[in-house]
Amino acid sequence: MWMQQPMAKDAGAGATSEVAGDAEQQQQEEEKPVVLITGCAKGGIGYEYCLAFSALGCRVVATDIPERVPDLGDLAALKLPLDVTSDASVEGAVRRVVAEHGRIDVLVNNAGVGCTGPLAELRLESVRRAMDVNFLGQVRTVRAVAPHMARRGSGRVVNVGSVVGRAATPWAAPYCASKAAVRAATDALRLELRPFGVHVVEVVPGAVRSGLGHANAAALPVREEWRLYRGFAAAIEERARASQGGRATEAGALARHVARRVMSARPPREIVYGHMTLLFAALAAAPGWARDAFFARRFGLHNTTKPIVIPGSD
Repeated sequence: MWMQQPMAKDAGAGATSEVAGDAEQQQQEEEKPVVLITGCAKGGIGYEYCLAFSALGCRVVATDIPERVPDLGDLAALKLPLDVTSDASVEGAVRRVVAEHGRIDVLVNNAGVGCTGPLAELRLESVRRAMDVNFLGQVRTVRAVAPHMARRGSGRVVNVGSVVGRAATPWAAPYCASKAAVRAATDALRLELRPFGVHVVEVVPGAVRSGLGHANAAALPVREEWRLYRGFAAAIEERARASQGGRATEAGALARHVARRVMSARPPREIVYGHMTLLFAALAAAPGWARDAFFARRFGLHNTTKPIVIPGSD
């Protein structure tokens, strides 16, 4: 009987210690920064962002359009459907994250699509979608998340731009325009959210090997769709593959660099990283005539063509 009492006491102490340990572990988990990332399809940079922020001890919320969410099953993250082109989808996802995690500390606006081809012949719906996903998609998520961050007096918004938002290339005008809009809006947003203690960062990747680059090439219209530009089909196809060359930066390397800088004590205004960033910085600073000459030669537009006769036209 006497021997049983100490044993019962030890068991109780162990149980108490275990409960205390669980409570401490739960508290530590709740103190981890909550990072919401858009456009996390496997094979893309968003997926690598999830891994990079998780490695830094963050609680990651990985999102993508509903049909791609099942592909995120192996991520150690909360996985949610989020379509950045839908107000209702964005607002619903943000509400759920706040309900489950209590807050959003970092928003990474990564979702994006390409749009390759001559502007004069691209389908208007393709142009509209590039702007809707790449630019307005970021506006929607900021509108949903910023009020939560402002109420807490802290937060970090990360908008993913591109080097082509500073020096636009031929054969990708809608994509370049969407990224130029991201740059301008991010500069304004940085000042507008400063009074609330919210940092705004623009990520400016160079040539990065990712699913987006491969999707650009796969989504190209067939050559027969070009009328004015049928003779430039090879140059257009080359532009679609331009960011995926052998020297392109690995997506994981970019993601790890960005995550470290974003989670630093003093996040920078912009993070420029990847292959060809120095070249594009020089092009952006160059006189317009020099930039035009470079891109014209690079993408097959340096020779004047003869007038084109289009069948069925007057």
